[in-house]
Amino acid sequence: MYNKVVKKIFDLIFALSFLILLSPILILTSILLSFEHKGNPFFIQLRPGYRENLFSIIKFKTMNDDTNDEGELLKDEFRLTSMGKFIRNSSLDEIPQLINVLKGDMSLVGPRPLLPEYLSLYKKNQKKRHDVKPGITGLAQVSGRNAISWREKFQLDMNYVNRQSFLLDLKIIIKTIAKVLQSKGINDINENSIEPFNGEN
Repeated sequence: MYNKVVKKIFDLIFALSFLILLSPILILTSILLSFEHKGNPFFIQLRPGYRENLFSIIKFKTMNDDTNDEGELLKDEFRLTSMGKFIRNSSLDEIPQLINVLKGDMSLVGPRPLLPEYLSLYKKNQKKRHDVKPGITGLAQVSGRNAISWREKFQLDMNYVNRQSFLLDLKIIIKTIAKVLQSKGINDINENSIEPFNGEN
């Protein structure tokens, strides 16, 4: 009942409220990044969502498109701009995902949407993370982030899938806001900072 009805209303109300509240920051960041990235402030990438259906995740762009002599993109650490680093550290790059929530692609709380190439590497129980919509934040993101292994992250994802409730979602959102305000453990919310999943967990 909660996941099918109440959670949708919860997502709609909170996402819309956050968008209105954060709209000045959203507009200002969009303008500044438009200058830095030649009119394109957003990073859009395909991610697997509910039932492994692909959707386009929307984030603020934090890296440039510099390439080497062979035309290949440089490593992430060489393309991360100074403004992009600030935006990541303050988690501002996540704000546009509220649009994904309003579109129904994502939820405020749920397992983080990872890369499509990981789909073939999941074990059977790990695939259950796609039984719910992915979230902007989740139980794993407020439970250690970079300090925990992929195995532990997936276990926390499964724990969330099995325990979904309004109170749990509210608790995760409050913890996320607290961590963002404290700038504590932010990097893990940006998947580029995490060691790639190799399927061995």
